Amino acid sequence: MSESKMRDLSMDFSVQIINLVKHLKANHETVISNQIGRSGTSIGANIYEANYAQGKKDFISKLEIALKEASETGYWLELLHRTGYIDDALYQTLDKQCASIRVMLVASCKTVKKNMNEE
Repeated sequence: MSESKMRDLSMDFSVQIINLVKHLKANHETVISNQIGRSGTSIGANIYEANYAQGKKDFISKLEIALKEASETGYWLELLHRTGYIDDALYQTLDKQCASIRVMLVASCKTVKKNMNEE
């Protein structure tokens, strides 16, 4: 998967997270909405930042931070679902997108690490 595809997916995901946060705040939910707003948008920010990394180790570090943020976002999505703030359909959609981004991040990190070991 290309880096531009991962950037595009993370941007689309961030937009959906921002829209979710708007919805949650309109329903007076602020604790989780603040958390998921930060973690969900940080994924894409770190992916974008990786493009200007100061070497392969920095590149991997940025992607691993994005991966941690994606994992945290998955937790908040599940919590929102279990507490009834989001329905099954929205949860399934967002969780699937978040999982896809995690898979791409893991694959990208493995590829770069493998290439570093071959040099």
